[in-house]
Amino acid sequence: MRMYLLALNPTDSVTEGFLPAAARLGLDVTILTDRPPAHREVPPQTEVLECDVHDFRAVINRIATHHRPDAVFTNSDHLQTQAALAADYFGLPGKDWRAALRAKNKGEMRRHLAAAGLDAVRSMELAAGQDPSAFAAAGLPYPVVLKPREGVASEDVILAGDAEELVALAKEIQARRPDAALLAEEFLAGELYTLETLGDGRVRHVLGGFHTTMSAPPVFIEERLDFVAAPPEPVVAQVSAQLDALGVGLGACHTEFVVHEGRARLIEVNYRVIGDQCDLLLAQILGIELFEHILRAHLGEPLPADLGARRDGAGRVDYALADRAGTLTAAPPATDRTVDGVRLSYRPLRDLGERHPHYGTNRDYLGVLRVTGTDRGTVDRVADAFVAAERWEVTP
Repeated sequence: MRMYLLALNPTDSVTEGFLPAAARLGLDVTILTDRPPAHREVPPQTEVLECDVHDFRAVINRIATHHRPDAVFTNSDHLQTQAALAADYFGLPGKDWRAALRAKNKGEMRRHLAAAGLDAVRSMELAAGQDPSAFAAAGLPYPVVLKPREGVASEDVILAGDAEELVALAKEIQARRPDAALLAEEFLAGELYTLETLGDGRVRHVLGGFHTTMSAPPVFIEERLDFVAAPPEPVVAQVSAQLDALGVGLGACHTEFVVHEGRARLIEVNYRVIGDQCDLLLAQILGIELFEHILRAHLGEPLPADLGARRDGAGRVDYALADRAGTLTAAPPATDRTVDGVRLSYRPLRDLGERHPHYGTNRDYLGVLRVTGTDRGTVDRVADAFVAAERWEVTP
């Protein structure tokens, strides 16, 4: 059986998760990408073909002129709609392309949820190239969050305190991203959480979630995520109702939301498995073949009624962040160890000697720490000890 995997740059989810899972399932994998040189280190049995993966017509044509597909899959935020359309064209299991588009387009997500009577968030869109001064007359309730309408990973997401600041920030983002539509929306107060789900189009399993620790405003960078094995049922029900309204059903979904006075309000829906190594932690904590389950769903196989997931796991992910522009001159090496029954893994995300600007986004990550066990207190103690003992230095 052949699976076409649409990809941009390689990610840990693909290289450590989906490609090994595909091999265990006996799938022949063809990666379609507009960046073939970035995929030099994939397993030798994995085929890599150049394709304009942002254009669903190019994807369909590349597949049609190659081997017959049995599945079309992507874990990229940017390519969900294209993969869904290609799967539908070839009569294969896939996500509803409308749901994929609603998840990616944050303005459309807001409109759809408001029309369904589930949540109304004050917001305004600015088309690419439109004068940002239009924001000033929108009557938005400040502070507001400004973001690219179809952005990811906290890129150019920033809090604006008033109309003058909003207009100025929008002009700065337009200078960097002239082709991006922008969205300004009211700031939603509350504690930030995620809900991780897995479905086959008929049933949707709740895998758990994370409590997210964010950086101080005005930027929004995830600094730490603590696993939550059993999110409160009323919260799960509220989030699930909104996912149902959006049409989310097949495969993995990573949903970010805030909870304030018992009310859950969506921040964004990433219609793929959680990234930045949280997916690797999730598979380890639950003790399930997470990536195989996701691929099987895209092959049209029903998920088991009970995934057999463990419910006694504790874990957290910490990110070491650069706080300035400069060269990375000190950082710990890749590390795997077991301490007091707790598994610890650290992976560098930059090499020593690399020089970078200060982004104010997830691109400031220097490394990622994953710690898992069965006792929350021990997990926290081991993680805190590692962070305190190690040193990361960025020299201007």
